[in-house]
Amino acid sequence: MSNTTTPSKAKPFLAIFDLDETLIAADSASLWSAFLVERGIASTTLLEEEQDFMKAYAKGDMDMNSYMKATLKPMVGLDNGTVTKLVDAFIEEKIKPAIYQDAIARIEWHKKRGDKVLVVSATGEHLVKPIASMLGADDAIAINLEQINGSFTGNTVGALSYQQGKVTRMKTWLDEQETQFQGSYGYSDSINDLPLLNAVDRPFAVNPDPTLAMHAQVNEWTIMDWRHDNNIHR
Repeated sequence: MSNTTTPSKAKPFLAIFDLDETLIAADSASLWSAFLVERGIASTTLLEEEQDFMKAYAKGDMDMNSYMKATLKPMVGLDNGTVTKLVDAFIEEKIKPAIYQDAIARIEWHKKRGDKVLVVSATGEHLVKPIASMLGADDAIAINLEQINGSFTGNTVGALSYQQGKVTRMKTWLDEQETQFQGSYGYSDSINDLPLLNAVDRPFAVNPDPTLAMHAQVNEWTIMDWRHDNNIHR
């Protein structure tokens, strides 16, 4: 993922962050499902389905297509304006209280260096893009959602940014950039992001699950724990 530098000006680095359990102390998609239930937009059965899916996710074998179909069902027929208002309220109520202070500090560290900050997540773009913007990221890659005549259909579009799909989407994103990068940093908590971490020059295991922690130790990757007391951004 490295690019050569020009003699006139050093090219920036690219800092790639996973979102859930890396930058925030929660899974944004799960919080969103609970939020929709609280608002009466989704049935409580969605939370039961969510729990089953998350157990599979922790093992690294979740069917993302099935997960997206189930969790997007409450949004079918909702227009973009309605969803945007719901997401704005959701971020204020559920996401902002869950942000890691160390995550903000790390993003700011990269920004001060002149690096470009990119959030890459296996969650829907309706959540990831506004959350990434709020966190100070320059751009975001997420699962694209289909809209017809301004309303959500419950379907996804294109390659899902999940596991190896994150690398696929990231390569497409890189091809679209006018900027070339001299190197890359990658941050994630999950073994599901092993393809992404293997693709960057400097991988960091942040709040790693047991499997990723073991992999990081064997490969002498830097391990960061942002979950210590009093580390939630207020």
